[in-house]
Order: sequence, then structure tokens, then C-alpha cells
Amino acid sequence: MSSKTARRIKTLYYDTTKSSIEQDLQVAVELFKSLEDDSSRDSVAVYMDGLSQMRSEWRIEKRRAADKARRKAVKKTKTQRKRKDTSTTKQMN
Repeated sequence: MSSKTARRIKTLYYDTTKSSIEQDLQVAVELFKSLEDDSSRDSVAVYMDGLSQMRSEWRIEKRRAADKARRKAVKKTKTQRKRKDTSTTKQMN
């Protein structure tokens, strides 16, 4: 069972995607817990760490994209207000 579990964790590592990382990592953790000896755990620890790193990097990337979109929306809103204020001022003169 130990070698099958290790192979499954490696497969999860190589096949994971941005959309599947959360689920894949949960499965990998459960599989990791089922390993019986430290040598088996040591052999897949690098894959577990890699999955964790991917999740962290993809979360940061997602957060940055959301922040960028929010800043763009705020900038657009400010520009529209400024144009509206300028046109209102011109009409008053």
C-alpha cells in the first residue's frame, strides 16, 4: 500500500492545476497520513511541500489579480467623476 500511496501523491503533484490544487492537496494530506513509516513519509515529503508551495503561489497570484482589477475599477470611477465634474463646471460658466 505504501508504494501505491506514494505514487498517488506524486501523480497528484504532477497533475494538479490552479483549479484543482485545494482538492488535490486535501487528498494528498489524507494519503500522507495513511503512510505507516517515516521512510515512506520522507520519500513523498518533497511532493507535499511542492503542493503546498503551488497553492501558496497561486493564491498570491489570484489575490494580485483581484487587487489589480479593483484598482482599475477605482481608477475608472475616479476618471468618470472627474469628467463629470469638469463638464458640470463648464456648463456653469
